[in-house]
Amino acid sequence: MVARRVLHKGKKFDFESVSVRQPSGEMMQREIVRHPGAVVVVPILDDGRIVMIRNFRISVEERLWECCAGTLEPPEAPAVCAGRELIEETGYRAGRIEPLGWFYTTPGLTDEKMHAFVAGGLVHVGQDLEDDETIEVEAIAAVKVLDMIDSGEIRDGKTIAAVLITERRGRLRGVPRGGTG
Repeated sequence: MVARRVLHKGKKFDFESVSVRQPSGEMMQREIVRHPGAVVVVPILDDGRIVMIRNFRISVEERLWECCAGTLEPPEAPAVCAGRELIEETGYRAGRIEPLGWFYTTPGLTDEKMHAFVAGGLVHVGQDLEDDETIEVEAIAAVKVLDMIDSGEIRDGKTIAAVLITERRGRLRGVPRGGTG
């Protein structure tokens, strides 16, 4: 038996209180975030560099290195969202966007499903940021991005997962399959 109660309807996410009976018969209550889903994109230039962004995240009060990402606007398809977010945040339009799979971001807190993509055939068209966004864009050699993950300079989980999936699939130019060393 599961009982759900909406605590707050947010602009993008809803917050629920969920009660569920455990196999032992005990009732367990948790607060969770209901999320429409999101995308993360690893944009790779023709020369093999990855287009990274620096984005201020208010929740951690830090400017983080990330791959571009964004929340789905239902009934928007993930690939459409990926193309939209790529232009908005990096200023690049993709000639091709290919799925890498999906994963749950933090299943102990939310049902958010993150769809990962790799984008190529990039053409610069200019950023289309939302009013509350200040995002810096920098193209970085793939091997340096992997080094930034190893050193802890990149701390954003979705970026780490998407870049490492891309690397494991042999999609990063100038990086030996299986990593930097």
